[in-house]
Amino acid sequence: MVKAWAADVTPLYDRECYERYHAMAPDFRKQKADRILLPEMKAQSVGVWILWEKIRERYQIPEDMPHNFSHSGSLVMCAVCVDDCGAQVGCDVEKKGDLRLKVAQRFFCREEYDTIIAEDKEEDRIELFYRYWVLKESFMKATGKGMALPADQFCIRLGSPPLLIRKPEEFAGAYYYCEYSPGGMPYKMAVCSSDKQFDTELHMEFTL
Repeated sequence: MVKAWAADVTPLYDRECYERYHAMAPDFRKQKADRILLPEMKAQSVGVWILWEKIRERYQIPEDMPHNFSHSGSLVMCAVCVDDCGAQVGCDVEKKGDLRLKVAQRFFCREEYDTIIAEDKEEDRIELFYRYWVLKESFMKATGKGMALPADQFCIRLGSPPLLIRKPEEFAGAYYYCEYSPGGMPYKMAVCSSDKQFDTELHMEFTL
């Protein structure tokens, strides 16, 4: 089964709080955070690792269980296949912003782009753009290819749940989706996995 957790890292914008959590991270994570210039992105890097460590300790999840991280704005996210070492998993969270139709036209497949522009209202187009964004990136991360996989090489048809209706032949197995909503916050979130069992509840950690 795949489970998803999220946390707000705003408290880590405070320097003293950030240094306390930074000290708890392993050396490679500290070094990664130290290379980042923006304080908000430093908080994301440290915060998502602390979230993962907290999840592992609380639920006794082995370190080698398939997992994936994402972060955007003040939210960090972690998705974990809690009982299947052979599964693939990818997750993505994005804070909604402006409509980026040129991005959709260039990088999404034709059906996805047409679905977005078929909406009359700007806010509905924004909703669909960011929904597709997280669905596409979560699949790209689940395959292990990440951004090396062109986003127009696979196609998603929206539904409950969304379906992959086309993908490269090298990914012969089935992939499944689950979408999450972080309590009215302006974010879109999705998880893609080769494990079809999902915990549909997003587990929010209000204190790291």
